Amino acid sequence: MPNVTLENLTDYARHVLAQAQSSAAHYPLTCKVGLPHLELTAHVSAGALADAFAHGFVTAPDNRAPADICRIFVAHPGIDGIAAPARWGQGPFTQHGFATRLAEAGLRGNHFHDLDFWQFYDPQRRVGVQLMASADAFPPWEPGAPLRPFLHWEYAARGMRLAHAGTLGTKGRGVLLAGAGGAGKSGTVAAGLLHGLDSVGDDYVLVDLSNGVTARPLFSTLKQDPQGFARLGLKHRLKAHGPLNWQGKHAFHIDDIAPRPVPETLDIVALVVPHIGGGGASSIVPVSRRDAMIALAPSGIAQMPGERESGFRFFSDLTRLLPCYRLSLGTQPQEIAGTIADFLVRGAS
Repeated sequence: MPNVTLENLTDYARHVLAQAQSSAAHYPLTCKVGLPHLELTAHVSAGALADAFAHGFVTAPDNRAPADICRIFVAHPGIDGIAAPARWGQGPFTQHGFATRLAEAGLRGNHFHDLDFWQFYDPQRRVGVQLMASADAFPPWEPGAPLRPFLHWEYAARGMRLAHAGTLGTKGRGVLLAGAGGAGKSGTVAAGLLHGLDSVGDDYVLVDLSNGVTARPLFSTLKQDPQGFARLGLKHRLKAHGPLNWQGKHAFHIDDIAPRPVPETLDIVALVVPHIGGGGASSIVPVSRRDAMIALAPSGIAQMPGERESGFRFFSDLTRLLPCYRLSLGTQPQEIAGTIADFLVRGAS
């Protein structure tokens, strides 16, 4: 296969999809997980990605109507019939041009050129392929939210959106926590969980605007930097934890610290932008929709390939539907959780 350019990108995508499906009998493992309105099936080799698939999701309840089936082939040349991935061969790579060309053919895709790592998805057939140079040649963030782009494309076609945000709630009502890395989202979620609140996700959650604003869980992984890990007492609570991840953070699972099973949904009543205030007590005050949009949208759009214009529309609608606040974080985890719980009991207005 010659180097891939915009001119032959669609042909290459269809070739890779067909190759992955024709080799279906040769994938060592087939894993399935039930997600909101979706059964995700992954054909994968043993290793870190199979482990992430087995443990990285919050399984949706079984008492629901039959779900649509989405099949993803995690392919590499170690599987019979799979050729080595091609290389990008046309000057600077731009995600927008790449996504636009595929969308014209009814396809979705993503490319991480440092690893010759390709992801293609046919939303009409709900079939996708993740093609890698070897079984472990994936970007370091992949195990934390496995197959995230495919879920983004599938749910975007249904009018929903994966948001790069955290959540906390109680009695079915919750807040969406938005902000750039280092703003305190993950520490706030962990503090809330350790002191009686619920969450449907720390890093990526599924947001639906069809009937108010609801958030549903997809991924089970939580992350915390070493300082927060120590401050929250997680070293003593989580007796077994692995090495730091690619960001220098501890990774663990929501069930490790959640006070109850993860709720199926949270009705989101406010968008909250946390920041490390440095004061002794936490406070929640109104913030402009513009500032809330800046906190929420850029990372959510940058980390979800394609659908850029629809993403801005979605997050713009979201900030219009919700009251927006800034949360200045105090220093005590229990006090932070109590401030959020009191806010939810009083009701956002």
